[in-house]
Amino acid sequence: MNFIESPSTDPYFNLAMEEYVFEKMDKNKQYFILWQNDNTIVIGKHQNTAEEVNQAFVDAHNIHVARRLSGGGAVYHDKGNLNFTFIVDQNQAPDFNFKVFVIPVINALKKIGIQAEFSGRNDLTIEGMKFSGNSQYAKKGRLLHHGCIMLDSNLTNVADALRVKPAKYESRGIKSVHSRVTCINANTTTPITMDNFKNLLKSEVFAANIMHSLLFTEKQLYEIQELRNKKYITWEWNYGTSPSYNMKKEKKFSAGLVSVYIQSEKARIKTIRFFGDFFGNEDLSELEEAMQELPLDQHLFETLSLLDIGKYMNGITAKDINELILY
Repeated sequence: MNFIESPSTDPYFNLAMEEYVFEKMDKNKQYFILWQNDNTIVIGKHQNTAEEVNQAFVDAHNIHVARRLSGGGAVYHDKGNLNFTFIVDQNQAPDFNFKVFVIPVINALKKIGIQAEFSGRNDLTIEGMKFSGNSQYAKKGRLLHHGCIMLDSNLTNVADALRVKPAKYESRGIKSVHSRVTCINANTTTPITMDNFKNLLKSEVFAANIMHSLLFTEKQLYEIQELRNKKYITWEWNYGTSPSYNMKKEKKFSAGLVSVYIQSEKARIKTIRFFGDFFGNEDLSELEEAMQELPLDQHLFETLSLLDIGKYMNGITAKDINELILY
């Protein structure tokens, strides 16, 4: 088995790295990878980003949003979080057997006096509280298993970044199941450093396998960076691949109540209707038509600023409508 430690904390690079190793590197070999991300929400492959991300909090705190190859729910990463990946032949864990890959984590924690348990479909818990989620991706006889381990994560950010404000969604996206969470260091009398925990986990994996450390070549690093730039950092991948959904939101402004109904496809507005007790001088359908096909992202406000919202809803601004729709 080959061991790789990512040289980067850029989430887009790291997710591209996983795909590169899975798709491009020797498929006769197995891989164990350790990596960390700067502050990031990582969305499952089949999820609707709008349903999982507290966009206002994400924007205010410069948190990345990145979509991974595997299914499952959304998770929050920061530098108090250690991520691990196994890439192996699928026959080593048929039928999405998660437990085989988390045994090294359980055994590593035993060494520091923590009793962790494999719970439900894909979680690790300490005294019933989740500290690790796991996910898998399979293709053509190969399996990618990855998990995130919260050693010392910011639990306030975990909650706030994934706490979406109330809105009515009708979506085919896979919704996250939020659990009570904890960190490893919240359960130790003497906190363990990230480097020491990495070494503890590596020793468990290395003891069970003949390991070879592997460094990427300059050519491989370039190709991973290309994949990052062409896929993983793009709005189309992180937001635009969201399933179609219908959404209703409403807010009371000083100028009146505004309700909006949106039908979205690939994170773009397909149809939009406004209702409320506001006043306006122009035909509201003109505004609704002008907003068709707009992407539901951080650039929405720029477009709305050009549409003279006040003509259609007296006293309502582009900033108001942008916040109503996105936040």
